[in-house]
Amino acid sequence: MTLKNRLMVRYWLLLILMFGASTAVSETKTIGIVVFDGVLTSDITAPIEVFGEASHQSWFSDYRVITISASDSTLIKTEHGISINADTTILKNPKVDVLLLPSAYNMKPILKNKRLIEFITKNAKTVDWIASNCSGAFLLGKAGLLGGKKATTWAGGEGDLEKAFPEIKVQWNKNVVVDGNIITSNGSLVSYEAAFVLLSKMSSSGKANEVAEALQYTRIAKALTLPQ
Repeated sequence: MTLKNRLMVRYWLLLILMFGASTAVSETKTIGIVVFDGVLTSDITAPIEVFGEASHQSWFSDYRVITISASDSTLIKTEHGISINADTTILKNPKVDVLLLPSAYNMKPILKNKRLIEFITKNAKTVDWIASNCSGAFLLGKAGLLGGKKATTWAGGEGDLEKAFPEIKVQWNKNVVVDGNIITSNGSLVSYEAAFVLLSKMSSSGKANEVAEALQYTRIAKALTLPQ
């Protein structure tokens, strides 16, 4: 092979390597938030806002947030009357890198949703992170993902979680619990704290604090002592 040909081969190999690296860096990752009728509003709006704001930052711009209906209909209504048209449904088996599970006051029909449990179990094998807010921990328990792990649920519901799933190391009076790649929280407004904890794990504490400052969460957190 002549010198000219060798140089040409190296040139094309370099282009292939550069293109491959560029494609890998720009690959979009998906944060999927499950939604269903009766879902508690802040359980889903908190992570949507936190991760949506983070996705505007260059260091998190390769992430997108989608909502996934737990039924064959994309239209759902939250416990507080807000209608949401989900991006997709579990029937379409969307690929996600992070899966978030919210709660409802009545979890019985949700826990009986076999397709949802199968969706959770399947994705738990491949996702980077899986998280729940409030009684969403019961979905993780139903899917068999919390055996021997530390977890929490809504404040005051720890005993119910322990009774339903004795194999779980239930943590009492804890806002957010991290065990491996699973995060559980009390839900409601604590869903914001849980979202920031997850964001810090996916990036860094400093970057999570940037988003907290942008959303003025830090100011609110400092002013939680209300006047009598």
